[in-house]
Amino acid sequence: MSVIRFLKNWTLPVAIATGTLLYLVFAYVPMLDGAARFFAPVCEKLLPVFMFFILFVTFCKVDFHKLRPVAWHLWVGVFQLLFVLTVMALILVYELTGSNLILMEALLTVVVAPCAAAAPVVTQKLGGNLEQMTTYTLLSNLLTALLIPLCFPMVEKGSHITFLSAFLTILYEVMLVLVVPMAAAYMVKHHVRQLHRRIVSVRDLSYYMWGCSLMLVSGTTVKNICHAQVPALFLLAIGMLGLLLCIVQFAVGRWIGHYFGATVEAGQGLGQKNTAFAIWVAYTYLNPLSTVGPGCYILWQNIINSVEIWRYGKAESRKQRGKPALVVPSFHKGGVRGGSCNLTDPHPPNLGGLRG
Repeated sequence: MSVIRFLKNWTLPVAIATGTLLYLVFAYVPMLDGAARFFAPVCEKLLPVFMFFILFVTFCKVDFHKLRPVAWHLWVGVFQLLFVLTVMALILVYELTGSNLILMEALLTVVVAPCAAAAPVVTQKLGGNLEQMTTYTLLSNLLTALLIPLCFPMVEKGSHITFLSAFLTILYEVMLVLVVPMAAAYMVKHHVRQLHRRIVSVRDLSYYMWGCSLMLVSGTTVKNICHAQVPALFLLAIGMLGLLLCIVQFAVGRWIGHYFGATVEAGQGLGQKNTAFAIWVAYTYLNPLSTVGPGCYILWQNIINSVEIWRYGKAESRKQRGKPALVVPSFHKGGVRGGSCNLTDPHPPNLGGLRG
């Protein structure tokens, strides 16, 4: 029983550790070379399937009538823009080149990345507002679609990226990753209600599915880091800067949310990033080595998510233990006296003193 409780509390670190261990075993045990070649393309195909069903299950619990912008959406978007401008200023003012430029590109891909598609899953797990988080995820992707074609050509002069082509590419990704499962969930919720009831009756289904997808992502991340042709010290520098950036973004988001009663939602909105998308744009338009930045960020943000979920679970357990016993009047022949009554007691209180 303690093992099951441990897995529930630490699903994300266990998924990260399992994915890392599986990759290392298949990569460095010669007898498993054939199996590694077989499973590599299978895992690549499984990841988008997992993401679709994770979001589909999550959106089945969304009240679509409540999908509207709120105040904290604006301020989190403003701070994301400020982070992007800060990194861009460092690159352009100091005219960075070489490893310094790669380091800043690694940070840029993280801060410009949209809110993770799985952020509503964690927000719901932390007791946050699912509808507000879903709305911000859509808005964040639109902001990223505007920022990337404006920023990337100034960073990589040889990056032949037009505003329209980049905007349409990102818009297509948003449609595929977010809008399609949302539309499917809407149809099921309103037209296949029996299936909808079965889906929402399974507690934390999307969360544990996300844990499985994280296992695949972690293995891929470790693979990219192991195959990066750079010194270990440089990888360490990217990893530590990614950790610092992760802490700052979560902290700033929660600070913004504090003023709007949306600490959890704003923290996840600014801190939890779509790192798979960040890796893709870095590899496509910037120096491929900058993909190490969002690769490390995957680990940091999910460690933070795990700690948050563990703390929330502990707080909820304390609340449950601290609830007072239900007090109801107990009836005696002498009159009504206050007292506690166990409603599940097979011997209920004597009601003989209650007379009409």
